[in-house]
Amino acid sequence: MREITERPEAVKAGTVILVGTDAKKITTETQKLLDDTSYYQALSKLHNPYGDGKASERIISFMKAKA
Repeated sequence: MREITERPEAVKAGTVILVGTDAKKITTETQKLLDDTSYYQALSKLHNPYGDGKASERIISFMKAKA
């Protein structure tokens, strides 16, 4: 809920929607995600430019292997 972001790569990838600060647009975009299953599913399958969320698991495995 801002006009600009320090993470334009996420906007470009489509994993972030920059909605600005207009309450109506925020509500509309949120409702679309909640109501439109196909829209939500499409966004949820996009490539995350920040990785797969499994870094901590890999770190723990690495540390256990070195112990």
